[in-house]
Amino acid sequence: MAAAPAVGAPSPSRTASRGVVSSSRMLPKSALTIAGSDSGGGAGIQADLKTFAALGVYGFSAVTAVTAQNSFRVDRLEPILPAMVTAQIEAVAAERIPDAIKTGALIDAGIVKAVASAIARLGLPAPVVDPILMASSGAHLLDAAGEAALRSALFPLATIVTPNIPEAEAISGIAIHDDAARREAAIAIHRMGPRAVVIKGGHPFTGAAPGAKTSDLYYDGKQFTVLEDDRVPGASMHGGGCVFSAAITAYLARGETLEAAVRAAKRVIGRVLRNRIRLGSGRDVPYRIEPD
Repeated sequence: MAAAPAVGAPSPSRTASRGVVSSSRMLPKSALTIAGSDSGGGAGIQADLKTFAALGVYGFSAVTAVTAQNSFRVDRLEPILPAMVTAQIEAVAAERIPDAIKTGALIDAGIVKAVASAIARLGLPAPVVDPILMASSGAHLLDAAGEAALRSALFPLATIVTPNIPEAEAISGIAIHDDAARREAAIAIHRMGPRAVVIKGGHPFTGAAPGAKTSDLYYDGKQFTVLEDDRVPGASMHGGGCVFSAAITAYLARGETLEAAVRAAKRVIGRVLRNRIRLGSGRDVPYRIEPD
C-alpha cells in the first residue's frame, strides 16, 4: 500500500495546476538590492524591485532603513541594526546566490561595514554601488563616518560606482565645473577601488545651466565614454538614480558586460523620465519601466 501524503502537503496534480516551476526548468536571473525602504514607493528598495521585475529579473532585498517619506520630504528614518542587515543577506544567500547585487542608502558606518563584510565573506558578486549621500529632498542618508567607510570598505569591492555630480564632488573632493573636472573626479573615485565609475549627468555642472542634453561619463580605468541623451524638459524625478543603478544591476544579472549594462540602463532611465507621473503636490516619480 502506498504511503499517504503528509498532512498539508500539496498533491502532485494540485502543484502542477498551480504552475509551480520545477527545478528542472530554467529559473530567472536574480538580483539583490541592499537599500532603504521608501514608503512613498518612488525610490529605495521599492524602485529597485520594480525595476528588476520590469527587466525580467527576480528581486531579493535586504532593508537597511525604514523611512517615513514621500516624493518631497523624509519625515522619519529608522536604521536597521547592522546584524539584522547581515542576517537578511545571509538568508538570501543560503537559498540562492544572486546573479548581481546593488547597494543604495546605507545610513551609517556600521551598516556599510556589515554589508561589505557579508559580500566578501559569502563570496557574492561585486556590487553596483549607488553612493546615496542624501535624498532628493535634501535629507542626509549617510553620515560622515559612513562616507569614509564607503570609500575604504565598499568601493574596493564594487564593480561600478554610480554617483551624480553632487555626490561625485563630495566623494572626490573636486568641484565639478566642467567636463575636465568631471574626468578628474572619475579618476579619483576609480582610484578608490571600483572596477568602473559612471558620473551621471542629470544634474548640471556646478554653476552651470542645464544643457539640451544629459551627459553621463563612464570610466573603466582605461578610457572615458560619454553617454548622451536629450534632456527631458521639466524632468525632476525622485528615485531616478535608484532606477538607473537597479537597471545596471538587472542587466548584469542577465549576463551583459558592464559597459553594455550601463548603456542599456541609460536608455531605460530615458524612457522612465518620459513616462514619469506626479501623484500629488510633490515631485515626479518613476511609473512605467520598459526594457529594451
